[in-house]
Amino acid sequence: MPSPLIRSARRTDEAALARIDHATWSTLHAVQPRPQPDAPFFDERHGPEQYLVAEVDGEVAGYIRVVPPTPLPASTHVRQIQGIAVAESARGRGVARALIRTACAWAAERGARRMTLRVLGHNTAARKLYESEGFRVEGVLPEEFLLGGTYVDDVLMGRSLED
Repeated sequence: MPSPLIRSARRTDEAALARIDHATWSTLHAVQPRPQPDAPFFDERHGPEQYLVAEVDGEVAGYIRVVPPTPLPASTHVRQIQGIAVAESARGRGVARALIRTACAWAAERGARRMTLRVLGHNTAARKLYESEGFRVEGVLPEEFLLGGTYVDDVLMGRSLED
């Protein structure tokens, strides 16, 4: 099985990324309402420069969004994963792991020393994947979200990029 190709996002990826975003939406990992099928993926706050894209067999198969966690100069050494999704057809092929590893390397090459993320407490599979990639729980906001009638913890995770 070939490894996924990870590259910077392009404007021309928008339709494929929007389809993946809509198809993979779930309260297992999302706190925002389901994106509309015709909604643009990129907007004034979320441009292609914030995304890495995975291709499998020449098709867009997933993405990861990596941004500074705040606009403050004091945190320019930190990057945060603020979204990751893999098309159902590409699951089980190492796409999410490749996106995470490439995002960490990409951030480190640009001077970041830390990578952080937030994951919902009930998303056990994602938490295990992040832990296997060196992320550790650094905090928990108990019952931070009400999703589908259930209160869900917001788990803060992070790792050094200097390993």
